[in-house]
Amino acid sequence: MSPNYHTRRRFCSTVAFSAMAGSLSPSFAGAEKEHAADIVIIGGGLGGCAAAIGALRNGLKVVMTEATDWIGGQLTSQGVPPDEHHLIETTGANQSYRELRSRIRKYYSDNYPLTDVARKNPRLNPGNGNVSRLCAEPRVSLAVLEQWLAPFEESGQLVVLHEHVATAADVDGDRVLAVSVRSTKTGDSQVLRGTYFVDATELGDVLPLTNTEFVTGSEARSATNELHAGETANADNQQSFTMCFAVDHLRGENHTIDRPEEYAFWRDFVPQLTPPWPGKLLDLTYTHPRSGKPKRLGFDPNGGKSVDGTLNLWTYRRMIDRSLFEPSRFAGDISLINWPQNDYLLGNLVGVSDDEASRHIARAKQLSLSLLYWLQTEAPRPDGGTGFPGLRLLPDLMGTQDGLAKAPYVRESRRIQAEFTVLEEHVGRENRSIVTGKSVSEIHAAVFADSVGVGSYAIDLHPGSGGDNYIDFQTFPFQIPLGSLLPVRMRNLFPACKNIGTTHITSGCYRLHPVEWGIGEAVGCMASFALKRKQTPQAIRANRQLLRDFQKFLRQQGVETDWA
Repeated sequence: MSPNYHTRRRFCSTVAFSAMAGSLSPSFAGAEKEHAADIVIIGGGLGGCAAAIGALRNGLKVVMTEATDWIGGQLTSQGVPPDEHHLIETTGANQSYRELRSRIRKYYSDNYPLTDVARKNPRLNPGNGNVSRLCAEPRVSLAVLEQWLAPFEESGQLVVLHEHVATAADVDGDRVLAVSVRSTKTGDSQVLRGTYFVDATELGDVLPLTNTEFVTGSEARSATNELHAGETANADNQQSFTMCFAVDHLRGENHTIDRPEEYAFWRDFVPQLTPPWPGKLLDLTYTHPRSGKPKRLGFDPNGGKSVDGTLNLWTYRRMIDRSLFEPSRFAGDISLINWPQNDYLLGNLVGVSDDEASRHIARAKQLSLSLLYWLQTEAPRPDGGTGFPGLRLLPDLMGTQDGLAKAPYVRESRRIQAEFTVLEEHVGRENRSIVTGKSVSEIHAAVFADSVGVGSYAIDLHPGSGGDNYIDFQTFPFQIPLGSLLPVRMRNLFPACKNIGTTHITSGCYRLHPVEWGIGEAVGCMASFALKRKQTPQAIRANRQLLRDFQKFLRQQGVETDWA
């Protein structure tokens, strides 16, 4: 859909968006309640929470919404332990992100019966998972975030509206005046008015509501000159999403779930991807992300981090290693199941109707339950048998009745058309070597004069709805440019999640937990700095001295803008 550039005041809604060229401009007078704030944040995931913290500590009044009853996004409602680089304990992330990690460790120390050795470990990893140096339970991360924000809520500086989704926006030209939100519990609506608005939703939901220009899917190589881009653009080519779940394992017991309705389909499902997937999805052989060749994985809830020399999926995202706690605390280890085998490939959550998105989520849940049932009944065991009936689904840990996460683990969002778009040539090792004409050993990621944060992770694109298999390759430690946070036209709406100015390719390394936190914190600080200086963020970026002052302001608050 082409963007609408009308400058008259207009009202955009999810219902009317497809026909907005002829829409009227109704008021928000029918809403039951209004909130006014310096900054309105739609979405309470990691980016939203970080934006709120950055704004609150600088004295701004904040309203933040959250679609579920848990703030924290990837860490909580989606259930996923953080994907981080190996230097995260000391550098390459904001001070506040490392404080989040310290608070999680302290929560365990203060509230759990740890062993003496575990309690004395300053770098406690409750799950000892392979993927992160801090694998922890979603409820603990939630408690930490809620405790952090509680003093601001008690003082009235912060209002958090749980289980609220954005439904409409009041827009005047290139400025958002208000966003209407609806309670998914009561159906009641409220109007949120602010000076600045932040889209911290998992899918960039505020962008179409406000008629902000955005991109979905993959770009053509001819448009971006990216080494790993496809030949043609495809707005519907989006990464898979996952309905995660957590299980423990009680050896000798039987906790086999009822056979899922779609089990026969998923048991026999063979992904149609390029390069080819090696066989059925529900199997321990998958496509190695880097080589593209078949690779066997291991699974043994009673084993260590490897099984017959291969990665043990049980420990990959393990969030509780019971050996670190007194024997009475946990019946067994607890592992978060977010694997290639429950990535949902058959449809998108962006660019489809609400009904279709709901159908895809329902089928993704069936896939995850089918994976669990397969593990309980058919998965090969190291002893030559089949099935691990002792695997027990843990609804309480995920805060749901069905035992699955509250929300899909989303890897790709709508992305703003930004003042500056990060391309593979800026961060990808091979592409950057080609662009510079130098060897990899001689170069680093592009240096952005307007950097407002840092990150480090491989470009990790999971198989998606467009038929691509894994696209996974090395990057350099990179920066977050301010220009990628500024829409090309809208003046007071900013992204704080996976919806920044990246491409389909580079979104693969800007989507992880610490980077999302850094994006959100930069946006919250930016709102404060802009209000105090009485300048727009666009003017700050355009003025060399203002930009330097803003970056100094960020660094004083513990934001890392450069790699040492």
